[in-house]
Amino acid sequence: MKLRLNVDELNDDFFDDTRMLGIIAPLKNYQFCLQLNHLLGYDFRLNPEIEIHLRKKNRGYYFSVYQSAEPNSFLTHYLYHNQFDGEYLLPEFRHMDFLWLMKGDLVDEDKCNWIKQAVKGIAGVQLVAELTNEKIKNKGNMVF
Repeated sequence: MKLRLNVDELNDDFFDDTRMLGIIAPLKNYQFCLQLNHLLGYDFRLNPEIEIHLRKKNRGYYFSVYQSAEPNSFLTHYLYHNQFDGEYLLPEFRHMDFLWLMKGDLVDEDKCNWIKQAVKGIAGVQLVAELTNEKIKNKGNMVF
């Protein structure tokens, strides 16, 4: 008997109770994170252990992931850089520079709206939009 791993199910589990924002901001990763930390009070830091590595056309692509834990909560924020060397982590959102995933605890409408408004106020940010799970075709690329 063969056991098969249901990757779609794993991906769906990973995205249970998450919210995601797409951000257009032609800024360097570290500059954007510094502003989020300084202006919004987060503590985004590069986490090399969860860097996303994809292979396409016999080449390796590396997408950095920054992480900030919310104090006194299970909620963790992950900021993915959506582009590396001409490839995209989520090709269906190739116009987005960053993907902000909120995972581990419920994020209500008020908090999500506060984050969207606050990020829109950062210099260089052109757009902040919530991305619904149904629109994300390449979810598996984001799972660490």
